[in-house]
Amino acid sequence: MALAKEIMGISLLEKSSSFINPSKVLLNCNFYHKENQFWVNQGRRKLRPTKALRQSPMAAISENLIKVVPEKAVKFKVRAVVTVRNKNKEDLKETLVKHLDAFTDKIGRNVALELISTDMDPNTKEPKKSKQAVLKDWSKKSNLKTERVNYTAEFVVDSNFGTPGAITVTNKHQQEFFLESITIEGFAMGPVHFPCNSWVQPKKDHPGKRIFFSNQPYLPNETPAGLIYLRERELRDLRGDGTGVRKLSDRIYDYDIYNDLGNPDKGIDFARPKLGGKDNVPYPRRCRTSRVPTVTDMSAESRVEKPNPTYVPRDEQFEESKMNAFSTGRLKAVLHNLIPSLMASISSKNHDFKGFSDIDSLYSEGLLLKLGLQDEVLKKLPLPKVVSSIKEGNLLKYDTPKILSKDKFAWLRDDEFARQAIAGVNPVTIERLQVFPPVSKLDPEIYGPQESALKEEHILGNLNGMTVQEALDANRLFIVDYHDIYLPFLDRINVLDGRNAYATRTIYFLSDLGTLKPITIELSLPQTGPSSQSKRVVTPPVDATGNWMWQLAKAHVCSNDAGVHQLVNHWLRTHACLEPFILAAHRQLSAMHPIYKLLDPHMRYTLEINGLARQSLINADGVIEACFTPGRYCMEMSAAAYKNWRFDLEGLPADLIRRGIAVPDSTQPHGLKLLIEDYPYAADGLMIWAAIEGWVRNYVNHYYQDLAQVCNDRELQAWYAESINVGHADLRNAEWWPTLATPEDLISILTTIIWLASAQHAALNFGQYPYGGYVPNRPPLMRRLIPDENDPEYTLFLADPQKYFFSALPSLLQATKFMAVVDTLSTHSLDEEYIGERHQPSTWTGDAEIIEAFYEFSAEIRRIEKEIDEKNADTKLRNRCGAGVLPYELLAPSSGPGVTCRGVPNSVSI
Repeated sequence: MALAKEIMGISLLEKSSSFINPSKVLLNCNFYHKENQFWVNQGRRKLRPTKALRQSPMAAISENLIKVVPEKAVKFKVRAVVTVRNKNKEDLKETLVKHLDAFTDKIGRNVALELISTDMDPNTKEPKKSKQAVLKDWSKKSNLKTERVNYTAEFVVDSNFGTPGAITVTNKHQQEFFLESITIEGFAMGPVHFPCNSWVQPKKDHPGKRIFFSNQPYLPNETPAGLIYLRERELRDLRGDGTGVRKLSDRIYDYDIYNDLGNPDKGIDFARPKLGGKDNVPYPRRCRTSRVPTVTDMSAESRVEKPNPTYVPRDEQFEESKMNAFSTGRLKAVLHNLIPSLMASISSKNHDFKGFSDIDSLYSEGLLLKLGLQDEVLKKLPLPKVVSSIKEGNLLKYDTPKILSKDKFAWLRDDEFARQAIAGVNPVTIERLQVFPPVSKLDPEIYGPQESALKEEHILGNLNGMTVQEALDANRLFIVDYHDIYLPFLDRINVLDGRNAYATRTIYFLSDLGTLKPITIELSLPQTGPSSQSKRVVTPPVDATGNWMWQLAKAHVCSNDAGVHQLVNHWLRTHACLEPFILAAHRQLSAMHPIYKLLDPHMRYTLEINGLARQSLINADGVIEACFTPGRYCMEMSAAAYKNWRFDLEGLPADLIRRGIAVPDSTQPHGLKLLIEDYPYAADGLMIWAAIEGWVRNYVNHYYQDLAQVCNDRELQAWYAESINVGHADLRNAEWWPTLATPEDLISILTTIIWLASAQHAALNFGQYPYGGYVPNRPPLMRRLIPDENDPEYTLFLADPQKYFFSALPSLLQATKFMAVVDTLSTHSLDEEYIGERHQPSTWTGDAEIIEAFYEFSAEIRRIEKEIDEKNADTKLRNRCGAGVLPYELLAPSSGPGVTCRGVPNSVSI
């Protein structure tokens, strides 16, 4: 607590003002002596006595000082220190305008500030305000090249001004600037911090004054009188009026359906169904961009193609260091894709990988050398800077994926194939098998018999002497079942050029060592007739032919897995489903609201990365359609999965129980017993879940002591109601939505949101290149089915099974495009903020107890990281330690920049 007190600068004696005579002024905080403790009334409610107050030297303050009431208010000066963040790189126009602003600042076109009190003026019935002040030395400091520049301004206030609660800022320059923070010095209570972190637009573009509040949190009904109107006005400004085309400089948060993925003006092949809305496929809402409709379809929004930016509210856009990292990744992706595209356009040859050495050369030699075209292509590229980047930075040489780092052939082993189901990039699909054979839930009138083709004889020899029922009863059988999600789409997928897929089921047996082994794979196709053989079972091999059949079957499973991972577990369940909660938070929760302050770091960059995804990843003919099995039906498959999405089951404990992987057990540390004890994702995740829940519990209980406070918090209730009724409008009538009536309800809802934004997203995202960058390990699509004796291709398969295997994998163009994109998506930027960290920790809140609780949370996260490291060195845990076995680090909280296969950022930021 002492550390929190010191950082926040709350000690009165340490910060006694040198600007005024304290004997003439009544202190703004009211102190009450009770049982040798001091209670502070901060204009909200009486806080319980804090450690900081008990240990501070405030008790030595003279009673005479406290009781003095001035006969007449005196004026005095207070100083504002305003921190502005510079851009590292400016284009020519920005440089010229910056010089113009420096010149005109001298003649009155400056930055003006006004300080507003939490108190009302009894005479005017309006908040007390200072006289307007302007930033000093803007023209002198405009050429400074430092990252941050501190400017000062002086306010003149009365001694009865009260506590500063808000500042308005007017930018009379021609150019926006990034306002990081403002600190007011000179009041008796010590420095007052205003965390801003916002772009301030020129008055000519946005005439209204920008409002910034101090770091002191207030529940709505505790808002000081002087701030009530400003609190409401700021929220109205952020909501907008639902009309008009958005400018890139706007700060308006609103909702829309996914009607911008297709481009019908380019032709029928580029049209896509609208997602979300009464007459469309159900889906979460996105941020409204308000572009004009397309010419051929008035209900579809026109597209903005890269490199032109798509709208997100200005403060949601990537900061410069993040944008530089993302742009570098995009450049790599463009260059990696450029050369195979050129080759495809000038050659009639089908560029398949001919063997494993072809893939290896992408890492050892680079794409140009592999194609034998380095000098030829470099001479033809028109941009000298690009040529230089290729030569100096080796941008066309792929980094070796981590899956190859310990054992080049690990991916071929069955135990590694199974291990990745619980410790790979998609460890959230495996379930305990409760009924054998498994049964489909699809309509048999449409999709044929619900029964599986699996029989006891297919698995009996791999159960260590158990019967099937004994294995079920002993919780030894598990399944990854993609039958129902893929089968409805296979008719359409398998007529696409270069696509051939099954709907797969894979059964695993849990060994005595705690590892899984795959014991059978079922491959299903749509039934074409009453007697058609639409289901096929493949079992572990006993001969050479069976071995290649088995490898092809596993590749099809991985292809199914890659699609569900990307479209459902990653994009839908973290990116898309969180966006409505973020939009509603900005629209309904004031920056002063303690819950907004809690959620703020977990919303960073999400709207921007989702906007970029709609622009170039999940759009018609985008990267996802090009690289994944469902092709143009990718987002329809994602929308089909949304119908079964349930927010109440998105928390980790609820999800583990739903999948039958865990059962409640009060004797266990987290209240759950894992049925696969060495389940790295679940074991590490439960530790992080518990840490998040503990932090949220301390936070919520500090502000809400009873259910009345939760129910009567109009901003909180409006946020949650709008998230459901507008943001998830297509599921608004579902009975499973949790209620928000008690502090315990709020703790559960917030913990789930923070878990999804941080740890769940990290577990699903940052292993994409480390595991998927080696395409044979996780092919994102398959181009050939497995031949049987009656197929014409069977002879080709027998003659050269390796060639057939590679012809079934993605082509060179598909593979390299996929590799480049997942490389970018797996990269941490330099400005990443990880769980247990907060930028500007001294200013984000004014509550000392909360600062102290956050330090405890941060310490717990560091402890968890050490425990994860210890587990990864424990040879008894065979799913994370052993010869050629990768450690499970996707939930290790911290990371350096780049592709590290570890690190848990606070938010969905890539």
